[in-house]
Amino acid sequence: MSIRLRLTLWYTGILAVTLLTLGFAIYFTLSASLLADLKGKMRIEAERVISSIQPTLVQSRRGISVTLTLPPLDTFETGMVMQVLKPNGEVFKESGNSVLSLPNTIETARRASDGNSYFESTLFGNTAVLVNNIPIFYDNQYLGVLRVAGNKETINNSLRSLKYTFILVGFFIVLLAASIGWFLARKALRPIERVIDAANRIEKSADLDRRIDYIGPSDEIGRLTDTVNGMLSRIQTMYSELDDAYSAQRRFVSDASHELRTPLTTIRGNVELLEKVWKAAASKGEMNSVDFENVTMSLEAMRDISDEAERMSRMVNDLLSLARADAGQVMHKTSVELKPLVDEVVRKAQFLPRTAEWIVGDTSPLIGLNVNGSKDHLQQLLFIFIENGLKYTDEGSVTLDFIRREQLIGFRISDTGIGMDKEEVPHIFERFYRADLSRGTKSGTGLGLSIAKWIIDEHAGSVEVMTQKDHGTTFVIWLPTVLSLSSQP
Repeated sequence: MSIRLRLTLWYTGILAVTLLTLGFAIYFTLSASLLADLKGKMRIEAERVISSIQPTLVQSRRGISVTLTLPPLDTFETGMVMQVLKPNGEVFKESGNSVLSLPNTIETARRASDGNSYFESTLFGNTAVLVNNIPIFYDNQYLGVLRVAGNKETINNSLRSLKYTFILVGFFIVLLAASIGWFLARKALRPIERVIDAANRIEKSADLDRRIDYIGPSDEIGRLTDTVNGMLSRIQTMYSELDDAYSAQRRFVSDASHELRTPLTTIRGNVELLEKVWKAAASKGEMNSVDFENVTMSLEAMRDISDEAERMSRMVNDLLSLARADAGQVMHKTSVELKPLVDEVVRKAQFLPRTAEWIVGDTSPLIGLNVNGSKDHLQQLLFIFIENGLKYTDEGSVTLDFIRREQLIGFRISDTGIGMDKEEVPHIFERFYRADLSRGTKSGTGLGLSIAKWIIDEHAGSVEVMTQKDHGTTFVIWLPTVLSLSSQP
């Protein structure tokens, strides 16, 4: 969710809550005010009626009793229903405009007998009314109840209209506020969008000379722009320094590799020549036992020198390959037929030094498949993984088989060797990395897998690694395939 949307939702939500709170306050305040006004009118009318009541003494066989004499109730407030009840709940008199009598007359008369007036809400027909019940006493004698009923429908209708009006108006206000908030948020955040667009252009073009243009006040966005421009300047300076240092390092590695190849080749040639001469002299028997022993020791030393010189030559060649890769060497690619290439690799791999069994799977998935790449580098790639498998597998087997999946071909090299811990896998393609101390007992430069990863990347491929400590390792190299010329229509 964008900042713009979040700001709009926050503004709209706060406004909606404010309007809702204000609406409830107005609604309940107005409701209480209208109801209090109605009650006040009803009390006034009740006092007028009570002041007009004249008690009358009536002589009967049972003795003297008091009765009520009051004018017609219709002469009082129009729109109010009035009713007088006897103590037993019977209706003594009521306004002539009432079609129905007010309910609960018996309960009303009983409740009013305690001398306290009270209000109650009830229905008069289908109309909601508010009833003021006032007990009537004369000389401490309970004579009845005066009931004054006021119409609440007017209040309810007003409150209902207010509620619907408030909901409708509030909805449009919130909608309008959301639209205005969206517009204002967009306007306020537009400089940030320009900063983001400029940063994206710098990222895509990798042009650190560009800066973010900002025309506006020195507010938070202005300071942010200045900070980003300052950061770009520092990054540009650091990048230039690092690039110069890296270029110097690449030149050094490349030049050193070139310079070391010649003396190493000379050393190996001279050692091999001396070894042949001394072997020839020893075979003629022209030396005594002491000289023969010295020659034997010298031959062993020369073998060590030759082996180390050969190892250094491999390292120099590997460093030279990586230096060329770092320098952006463009690999010459053609359409390479996979079946003959793999057959040649398999044939040569039989002569590699090994103690494990070398197994090659069915090569039929390779028939008719071509790869757009470099034949020499692809052979080097396979040899790197095969030599690694044979080197670190003292017993068991190393297997090469193939997986065909849509437009991809997978070369799977599996061994039953020493394996690796899962924490070591992310580092195995780093230069000079040796997975564990036990690998130090095996000859190698630690550059093979780095070169292999470069070749895979140059061929737009990928590599999967599955390994378990002491249970072997499996590499799957995936390369995209192309149609061979013979299979094209």
